[in-house]
Amino acid sequence: MKFQKFILIIFFLIGLNSCADKKEEKISLIQADNLEMQMIDAYKQGVKEFNNGDVFFAAKKFNEVELIYPQSIWAPRSVLMAAYAYYSQLYYNDAIIELERFLDKYQNHPDRDYAYYLLALCHYNLVVDEKKDLGETVKAKEYLTLLIKDYPNTKFAEDAKFKLELIEEILAAKELYLANYYLTREKWIPAMNRFQKIVNKYDTSIYVEEALYRLVELNYKLGLLDESRKYAALLGYNYQSSDWYEMSYKILNQNYDKRKIKQDQSNEKSLLKRFKTLFK
Repeated sequence: MKFQKFILIIFFLIGLNSCADKKEEKISLIQADNLEMQMIDAYKQGVKEFNNGDVFFAAKKFNEVELIYPQSIWAPRSVLMAAYAYYSQLYYNDAIIELERFLDKYQNHPDRDYAYYLLALCHYNLVVDEKKDLGETVKAKEYLTLLIKDYPNTKFAEDAKFKLELIEEILAAKELYLANYYLTREKWIPAMNRFQKIVNKYDTSIYVEEALYRLVELNYKLGLLDESRKYAALLGYNYQSSDWYEMSYKILNQNYDKRKIKQDQSNEKSLLKRFKTLFK
């Protein structure tokens, strides 16, 4: 009899545990459903506030999505939406923080090319001019180059190529600005180094003609005639019709103006003689 009571007690305890497990499973499902609903509501509020123009509150709601349900596929998307919300209203530094976090946290996400593109645009739009610090210009170049290299077949890479050309012009302009700064202070060697950098690294920029001319001028001034002729030849070969080549030719040919004047005078005399013969 005691044995039967013992068996009944065991079955009773097993039944209680089974009920507890079912109840706990049901609670877990309810909690998961609540998290998903909260996430969807937060995302919807973010979109609504973004459309209303309140990007800071919109970004806050998008960040809540990630906090509420970090395992969801909407978590990384919400980070990108927060970044774009900031970018759309020109809050580039805030957008950069979100994008760097996205790239660090979601390293296998399929939208990394878009994140890099938006990051490049943020730095690109923070570029002011060649007289300012080049930090943003260098970062923009870094991410534009990465897009072209790692995502060559995307629409982002095509736009990156165009913007990279403009970045190269800004970097060349910076070198020219510094070179002329040294030039005006008669610091010939630092000036030459800057001009040479333009010729070697930014040879497709609009500043290369002036850089070549300055190298002709400085090398001639320092008595390095062979170097001066070398740069003059390079300038003549590529830009023979430019004013910079004309000026470099005058440096290496001191009698250039005298010969030109004599040639013009002789041409005038010849024309005058031909004109007089018409009346004989």
